Amino acid sequence: MPDNSTFDLSSSGVNSTIDITQSSNNADFDDNTPWDTLEQLANGNCYYFSTHQDENGLRIYSASNVILDILKEIRPLYKEISHIAPQFDFNENTPGNGYRSFLSLTDKCILHSIEICQQISSYKTSVLFRKSHYMRELEACSQLIASLCTFLNHLKTLYNWSEITDDGKLSLFPSDEHSPEELLNQAGKDIDQYCFYGRCLGFQFADSIKYLLKTILTFMASFSEVYYKNGSLLGRCTNSVKYMVDPEARARRIVNISQRADIHFCKTFWLLNETELVQFVPFLLIPSLNINQIISIPPEHLTLPTEDGKEITIPIPNSHIGKKPIRVRLLSAKRRIGMVGSARVAGELYGSSDTLLFHCHGGGFVAQSSKCHEIYLRHWAVQLDVPLLSIDYSLAPEAPYPRAVEEILYSYAWALKHANSLLGSTAKKIIFIGDSAGANLNMALTTKCFELNIRKPDGIFMAYVPVLVEFIPSPARMLGLTDPMLPFGFMMRCLKAYTLGNASIPKIKDTVEQDSTKSDTESFAEVSESDLIALALSPNGDETNENKLTSLPSDSTLNSVSLVDIDPATQTVNNQSTSQNYINKFVNLYKNFTFNKPSANNGNALNNYDNSDALTSASFFGLTFNMRSYDQLRELDADDAKSPSEEFVFTVPRDPLLSPYRISDNILKLLPPTKILTTDLDPCLDDSVMFARKLRNLNVDVSLDIVKGLPHGFLSFSLMSKDAHEGSELCIKRIKELIDL
Repeated sequence: MPDNSTFDLSSSGVNSTIDITQSSNNADFDDNTPWDTLEQLANGNCYYFSTHQDENGLRIYSASNVILDILKEIRPLYKEISHIAPQFDFNENTPGNGYRSFLSLTDKCILHSIEICQQISSYKTSVLFRKSHYMRELEACSQLIASLCTFLNHLKTLYNWSEITDDGKLSLFPSDEHSPEELLNQAGKDIDQYCFYGRCLGFQFADSIKYLLKTILTFMASFSEVYYKNGSLLGRCTNSVKYMVDPEARARRIVNISQRADIHFCKTFWLLNETELVQFVPFLLIPSLNINQIISIPPEHLTLPTEDGKEITIPIPNSHIGKKPIRVRLLSAKRRIGMVGSARVAGELYGSSDTLLFHCHGGGFVAQSSKCHEIYLRHWAVQLDVPLLSIDYSLAPEAPYPRAVEEILYSYAWALKHANSLLGSTAKKIIFIGDSAGANLNMALTTKCFELNIRKPDGIFMAYVPVLVEFIPSPARMLGLTDPMLPFGFMMRCLKAYTLGNASIPKIKDTVEQDSTKSDTESFAEVSESDLIALALSPNGDETNENKLTSLPSDSTLNSVSLVDIDPATQTVNNQSTSQNYINKFVNLYKNFTFNKPSANNGNALNNYDNSDALTSASFFGLTFNMRSYDQLRELDADDAKSPSEEFVFTVPRDPLLSPYRISDNILKLLPPTKILTTDLDPCLDDSVMFARKLRNLNVDVSLDIVKGLPHGFLSFSLMSKDAHEGSELCIKRIKELIDL
């Protein structure tokens, strides 16, 4: 089994020039550590600004005092968590879990605060010193370190909830006797999320990522003004511009969105990633492929041989939305014998590949498709030099569990039957690859393979996979309260949409029309049993069938779901010290700020609303979507919002097809070589660590890689970020190892 290791993909700069953690295993603090440096700088700023009587000077003085007070509280907490964290690692060569993640956040917060304090100390006497700017920067740092101190206190609670697992180590998942409401109600009251989305946004990530995240979050806030038609057109435009120049306004909007926006806002925003405008530049940079073929698999009778020589019928997907074709995408750097689409491509014709990669994309079970994942899949297809089949399964909430599992199983069975005749592969070796939700679905597919006794995969690669699709608190899941790419509210609504779908929610149809522009080498074909006769007569491709393979219209009708809202995370601090009072006032500056609400005149449409299914249409960057008039006229910060426990605590069946962690040991111990990759800042980090530990205890050939400084879904940034590209290269390396076994 390959060596397990932790890869540091952090870029150079201030975040990598100082070793603040001292390996996180040595909790002793020597003199002249960054902690001492920050304390000295804060003391110096306190002394200098203590005589200033202007507002900005007083606030710099107050913020410096807050930092000094919190440092006294957080240092012993950090030391305590540093002793706890190693108990949960996969092994000594792969340090990583949610406890370590928050230590890392604290490290980077200290470094970021040092940088701001150093700038204040260096420029405070200059005539060009921007006092108001640095006042806000320092206040943001003070609130950031205060929030992290609160997180570390919650980690102590989670540690007390831990129990011993079968491998003799403590579990990162709390015992069943502790309700998640306990932690959620507590965390929802005293953790301030605003500081993670304002001036300090992205402080925890590699430099090549943090600027991308600021751009994406600013765009999300602006897009929400288009999606939610609150106020006048001029007011929405003004707010959109404000998000670009005002970090505090952006933070308020992002937290508002993450806590209140319904699942269809998430879907629509993520769909923008597939529009022509967004993909134009990336698709100029990624390699073109000889084969980029869309295939529509019709819902026909399908049988497969079992491992014991019998025959079994694979059920046609039918739940929720009935029988419909399944779209899959075949990617290959080379045209191969028997590969559909090869007749339309010139050049050398290669023999069939012995390997087939079966890919399921991520997107929280509710969004995205193989198209937007081409950003890294094309590169993988070139580097690995084997055919890759990616499945565009139906998405929740209109097609919740188990629809996606049914379609993945049917697509896999179809691929097994037609690998040699359509996919250019003998399928002597089949590797399941997937990221996030797609990796979860591949594990469900593996379980079905054992249940039906059909061909099993020869290897499994999973990137940042959730293995417990349940509302369960773990240290890493708490990262969702700080994460720009997978906010806690988004993550929970995705899980709720996938597991519960449209249950008990009135259905009002939305129409989402995706941009129909195809990739440079993309083509489309419906392939049924009758096509195989013609294809069999043409071993060099599909010349005789070129006119026969016609396009089917895609079904893009979606059902609209309006999920209820929740309360914002508010800040209450029991300690009534001067610094804590300051923190309360600082948070209230955020809480009490409101955007311009619609005037009485602007609210006429709302007053005239007749509870009909009236829709309004909007277009954004080539994506047309319909929205319900009532929902779009309401404010996100509605007064009747529900609490987090009411919104996010829901019952999910303990089904192994939903949560791979609950697959029986009798099946798990038979898994092929499995490679798991995740990041140290991923809210699903603990899922990967616990699953890897469980497989190792069952003597499965498993490896775990934890890359540093990257967010959940980093593969989508592999073209724009050096660190994400290195992470993608590591994925290729691990998949290649599975192919070569």
